[in-house]
Amino acid sequence: MNFFSNLEIGFATALSLNNLSFCFVGVLVGTAIGILPGLGPLATIAMLLPLTYSLEPVTGLIMIAGIYYGAQYGGSTTAILVNLPGESSSIVSCLDGYQMARNGRAGAALAIAALGSFFAGTVATILIAAFSPALAEVAFLFGPVEYFAMMVLGLTAATLLAHGSFIKGVAMVLTGLILGLVGADVNSGTYRFTFGSFSLTEGIEFVAVAMGLFAFTDILTNIRGDTAREVEAPTFSNLWMTGREARQAAFPVMRGTAIGSLLGLLPGGGAMISSFASYAIEKRLSKTPEEFGHGAIAGLAGPESANNAGAQTSFIPMLTLGIPSNGVMALMIGALMVHNIAPGPYVMVSNPEIFWGLIASMWIGNAMLVVLNLPLIPLWVRLIQVHYWILFPIILTVCCVGLYSISNRVLPIYFAAGFTLVGCLFWRMRAEAAPLLLGFILGPLMEEHFRRALLLSDGDMAIFYQSPLSISMLGIAAAMCLVVLLPQIRRGRSAAFTEET
Repeated sequence: MNFFSNLEIGFATALSLNNLSFCFVGVLVGTAIGILPGLGPLATIAMLLPLTYSLEPVTGLIMIAGIYYGAQYGGSTTAILVNLPGESSSIVSCLDGYQMARNGRAGAALAIAALGSFFAGTVATILIAAFSPALAEVAFLFGPVEYFAMMVLGLTAATLLAHGSFIKGVAMVLTGLILGLVGADVNSGTYRFTFGSFSLTEGIEFVAVAMGLFAFTDILTNIRGDTAREVEAPTFSNLWMTGREARQAAFPVMRGTAIGSLLGLLPGGGAMISSFASYAIEKRLSKTPEEFGHGAIAGLAGPESANNAGAQTSFIPMLTLGIPSNGVMALMIGALMVHNIAPGPYVMVSNPEIFWGLIASMWIGNAMLVVLNLPLIPLWVRLIQVHYWILFPIILTVCCVGLYSISNRVLPIYFAAGFTLVGCLFWRMRAEAAPLLLGFILGPLMEEHFRRALLLSDGDMAIFYQSPLSISMLGIAAAMCLVVLLPQIRRGRSAAFTEET
């Protein structure tokens, strides 16, 4: 089956009325969530994950994907208009986007952000469609040994790129791995870590963990910072850029797209790292670096393109290898597993409509976002001004209804409440919870491949050092751990996250 036949399957799936409607809902909700400070895509997807239980798998994934890259668009709106990033990847946009708004060029800044993101999203979608099949063919060569080594590498990279100390990141991953092993043993059926409780025999509910650690924790931590925000919306007639501004934005947009497309593939990478890398490169390449921080167009165009490209290419390792590169991709894998679909290269063969339908929906969703974002700026401005104490009771109610609907039991709500307390503790300790979620998702898969490999070798651990791919990936993971412990690297990493904060 050739490239165009695959795209034909994808667009036939994505353009169905049902999928098109949920794609629109996803990008609309994603934009709104990106605009509301504190409520990022991770928390929102955790809230809406129960909804996907009643949807077709491809419909649910299209909606979740729309929320993810829609939040990248929405986060730039508050960053530009009120110097308040709605999403972590939009922090860099505050530096020059807000200064452009103060100089009377808010409309131009919003147009640059929207069109740059659309270009980046289009290129990223083409890259996903072009390279995913080739990467999936390589994945078919992987056995249990290689899969285990790749998961170790992915978790190691995600830990190193997490906020805070390396030791805390390792602790989060290990905690997630242990929580993922609660329940019945895959091979023997023996119950583990259940403490005699029948409620734990099927394991800890994934949605409850995600919602407690992210959605409910975000609500509690954001109530404290609720303030009124006054902002004046630019008129629709001003929502455009001059020819000079367009020329200044063109090359940064292309460079940002390339940077984001590459960094989005890396475990632990994605939109945030891509935007920071793009800003640093644009400032270094600029002939007038002194303008950065004072309304430089390149300082907005590059990062905005990079964060959208990074958000979308992070789907490649998730779709082809079954390895989540960040917390949102872990939730995507969770949504697949809810529908009894094993993530990995076999999805392309066994469920081509899901694989190609999701890819086609990304381009459709990006086109919707351009249409939505610019004309609806006055609506988004009104949303910025809504007090959080009005929103959070509604959000809590929707979350609890969703949790109850999972199995028509109150138990998932109790689990979510418990993990909310844990999430608040992590927040006070400045320990990022996303590595825990990655470990929770990958824990059972890692155990399964580890035990398969030992069964093949009759218990000989040397099998992990006999495959060139396995030894390479394990060696890279070990080298990354050693490098980050070097004093100079450790100081540089700490400084980077301090600057980001």
